[in-house]
Amino acid sequence: MPSFVDRVVLHLAAGNGGHGCASVHREKFKPLGGPDGGNGGRGGDVILVVDANTTTLLDYHRAPHRKAGNGTAGEGGHRNGADGDDVVLPVPDGTVVSTRDGEVVADLVGVGTKLVVARGGRGGLGNAALASTRRKAPGFALLGEPGETLDVILELKSVADIGLVGFPSAGKSSLIAAVSAARPKIADYPFTTLVPNLGVVEAGEVRFTIADVPGLIEGASEGRGLGHTFLRHVERCSALAHIIDCATLEPGRDPLSDIDVIEAELERYGGLAERPRMVVLNKIDVPEARELAEFVRDEVRARGWPVFMVSAVSREGLRELTFEMARIVSAARAAAPPAEPTRLVLRPTAVDDEGFTVTRERTHDGERYRVRGTKPERWVRQTDFTNDEAVGYLADRLARLGVEEELVRVGAQPGDEVVIGGEDAVVFDWEPTIQSGAERLGPRGTDTRLNG
Repeated sequence: MPSFVDRVVLHLAAGNGGHGCASVHREKFKPLGGPDGGNGGRGGDVILVVDANTTTLLDYHRAPHRKAGNGTAGEGGHRNGADGDDVVLPVPDGTVVSTRDGEVVADLVGVGTKLVVARGGRGGLGNAALASTRRKAPGFALLGEPGETLDVILELKSVADIGLVGFPSAGKSSLIAAVSAARPKIADYPFTTLVPNLGVVEAGEVRFTIADVPGLIEGASEGRGLGHTFLRHVERCSALAHIIDCATLEPGRDPLSDIDVIEAELERYGGLAERPRMVVLNKIDVPEARELAEFVRDEVRARGWPVFMVSAVSREGLRELTFEMARIVSAARAAAPPAEPTRLVLRPTAVDDEGFTVTRERTHDGERYRVRGTKPERWVRQTDFTNDEAVGYLADRLARLGVEEELVRVGAQPGDEVVIGGEDAVVFDWEPTIQSGAERLGPRGTDTRLNG
């Protein structure tokens, strides 16, 4: 089982709203007490919140299915149902939320940033709330709406100031251990680092973070090795530092070719060309490595990048390196716009004047008419089709919205098949003689217009 996970698919389900209650007040000597059914409770939301103590998405890798609580039904005596419990999911700073289609929903940066990723369903109205001067004692209530269900992808992009890049065993983890309090796993073989490591460094009055990317190799941007998986962790860095192993004995390897290979992979990954660079010639505690570093130093410097000769073992050159990193970080912070509270962009569904559309569809059985719209589809979900009076109330609402007039306009005939909604649609044979007038009802729970 992995100890670090930076990409997961979450299957989320918000809570369903509770049903409204159809109840009549009963009390001695008060036979006509009136409707007193309460409303159903709201379904719980699924909320993502940035938590400073969360550093991995491992919990969601192990348990990717999360569901909020359902609202409870209303009761008589004007008692509303309880709201469902929200599910609050802590995520690391720097988590990007996107759909399966790749559309970014939110970039969660900053401790405390919240996103309601799945909203709970509304509770249904009880018959007390549905009473009016024309409908004094409704014998029905509205059903609670289902909560949203969706899949989202969470991707963690580490929030670090300096990103360390280089071949496996270049000494990135050793460098982080030498300049910070971090204690990453270190060994003398390739791909020791299987997860990004972060360390906090203090240089003078500047405090900043550094992060390494598990060993890049040629072809990493195309999926070879481990680096392609973790390149996203340097996207937020102010600068990149090439950590070069000057003591490697591998054939065909030298500091300049190592830099060229890593730069080629960064270019193929994209989006990192503007980041300042520095080159760290590492392991100069080895005599041969020091000679090689001195030999190539001027040639690397000619590329316009600052060059540092260091040893994570003897700590030589680390002070100069960390202060240069601090200078770059300070300059980047000064150039950045003033910090503002993170704002999430909300994209509410556009509301048009009509609120619905009616389209003609051809099927193997003939023609049918499909009604789509936020209001009609919500009203259908709220309707108890076992209650004739509730069905009549739905017919009234659709008629007032203008659905019947639009069906006539597009050519619908009595008996034609009408569909309201998408996948979970309600299908019925249209009968235009059912007109508005739910106040002309028979016994409670019935609608005389549906008889015959």
